[in-house]
Amino acid sequence: MQLIAGGLEVPWAVALAPDGRLFVTERPGRVRIVRLGTARWPDEGLRIGTVRRPPRGVPKSEFSRQNWYDVWYPTLAPSAATLKLGQQAKTAVGWTAFARKYRSEMGQPHPAQSIALLAKLSHHANFSVGCYCEDAAHCHRSILRMLLEEQGAAVT
Repeated sequence: MQLIAGGLEVPWAVALAPDGRLFVTERPGRVRIVRLGTARWPDEGLRIGTVRRPPRGVPKSEFSRQNWYDVWYPTLAPSAATLKLGQQAKTAVGWTAFARKYRSEMGQPHPAQSIALLAKLSHHANFSVGCYCEDAAHCHRSILRMLLEEQGAAVT
């Protein structure tokens, strides 16, 4: 969808965030990094869960309706051992070790191809990827954001 402002086509739009604030979005596509289970952004599109396990106690039929995710894609989640390493990281050294290990896993053929695909799709469609962690800075999704950006993704 192209927007017209003062007779000129502009590649942006103003939308309302879940918390009521106005924000500017770029069009036509972008990938947003989100916390699963939170309210969706306007025009967020498909929500992809990059987590090891589905949410506990939630029927599959409710995943999308409750804003967890539309598609479960554990290929981009850390392995169980790496996830444990990240959860135990209490220092910068520990977090760096987790980040190095997760990046190594994402460098394997299948995850690397998935990241490249999502990066390309981000220029044509709106979608989001996310995890359950409360603190995005201490979550694999912060590293996934960097990996997507390194592949040229349009990240919001």
